[in-house]
Amino acid sequence: HQSRDRAPSPPRFHRHHPARPPPPPAMQSLLVPTAAACAAPSASRPRPARVSVRASASAAAAAPPRRETDPKKRVVITGMGLVSVFGNDVDAYYDRLLAGESGVGPIDRFDASKFPTRFAGQIRGFSSEGYIDGKNDRRLDDCLRYCIVSGKKALESAGLALGSDAMAKIDKARAGVLVGTGMGGLQVFSDGVQNLLEKGYRKITPFFIPYAITNMGSALLGMDIGFMGPNYSISTACATSNYCFYAAANHIRKGEADVMIAGGTEAAIIPIGVGGFVACRALSQRNDDPKTASRPWDKERDGFVMGEGAGVLVMESLEHAMKRGAPIVAEYLGGAVNCDAYHMTDPRADGLGVSSCIRQSLQDAGVAPEEVNYINAHATSTLAGDLAEMNAIKQVFKDPSGIKVNATKSMIGHCLGAAGGLEAIATIKAINTGLVHPSINQFDREPAVEFDTVPNVKVEHEINVGE
Repeated sequence: HQSRDRAPSPPRFHRHHPARPPPPPAMQSLLVPTAAACAAPSASRPRPARVSVRASASAAAAAPPRRETDPKKRVVITGMGLVSVFGNDVDAYYDRLLAGESGVGPIDRFDASKFPTRFAGQIRGFSSEGYIDGKNDRRLDDCLRYCIVSGKKALESAGLALGSDAMAKIDKARAGVLVGTGMGGLQVFSDGVQNLLEKGYRKITPFFIPYAITNMGSALLGMDIGFMGPNYSISTACATSNYCFYAAANHIRKGEADVMIAGGTEAAIIPIGVGGFVACRALSQRNDDPKTASRPWDKERDGFVMGEGAGVLVMESLEHAMKRGAPIVAEYLGGAVNCDAYHMTDPRADGLGVSSCIRQSLQDAGVAPEEVNYINAHATSTLAGDLAEMNAIKQVFKDPSGIKVNATKSMIGHCLGAAGGLEAIATIKAINTGLVHPSINQFDREPAVEFDTVPNVKVEHEINVGE
């Protein structure tokens, strides 16, 4: 489990019908709440989607939720880009999730033979060709490479490829980048420390500081594409991506930006990264069967599996997207951020921080709990975290019938700062396809889990609002 910066509830999205003028009629929405225990949000019916911000239960009961109608303040998703253990193509990534394929296997990037955990969702064969020039590519930490490639692919998906007429028409002063990371350039940092200890300070690369700090992914991407609007990063462990979606949406809502590239990136499968989580006693040690190691909600789960990659969305105001004829794939309804103020790593057993964050997110989104029928859960496969999150979900969504809850991490592992980005893309694909990917490795589920966790096989499901 990650730090107690209880992240933004996962964004809530629903499908948008771009041909209709604002305010558009019913759309499918994806809501991203920022919750104190990194709990994932849910789905509802076709309507404007937005990230919901924290709302107390009493406030929600006092008045029915109202959704934003101003096309300048409504936030839509027009592009998606990723780097994942299943490759760099969004459709191929989701096809493999639907197939219930595990991307987890033995670590071969370094000699992990002496580690108690010797497997992860490690990316192999990654290429940045066409997105990063060769000289810079050799210098960059993978965390930065994943960010730049996923960001540029998201722009292509949004019809804003570099050099295109559409890109030339963007007001660059009103376009920003907000891609966060939990760990930053960890390989560059580790190499710098090793050089200092073994060879002295003169052997530290001048790129050590720039490529290790967490905001450099956003900075390099912004420089490459010329976006001069808000540009920074947020680092809140596993909540990072959702915090970035929440903040990016608020820049648009407040009129500070028309377009934001937002999400998360991470590349921590290196000796110091794996060793650090081993020291926390957080990782599964199922070395004899790595593909079944990530098993959220299963009685035999024994810790999470490390993953890596990047997941990025292009977010725009509805007005801006419609003016340029953008391909709208979902609407962001709302979100929230809070902290459970409890412990560095352990979640509150009652899930209070998470449940309050989900309620705030629903209020911000203008969505009633009854409208949500899909939740992409945080579900890391830890003993305490999985049930604490389910307790929080049950507090908000009283009737489990009709709600599908699944776990992307069962197949790709826990991608830390990139987790929310990769899972937001999975949520949007579920909304658009009507197919919900399975939670694999469901062999003997905890009896306390009352929701349909889509065990082992994909299902058809028309999503109303998703978290």
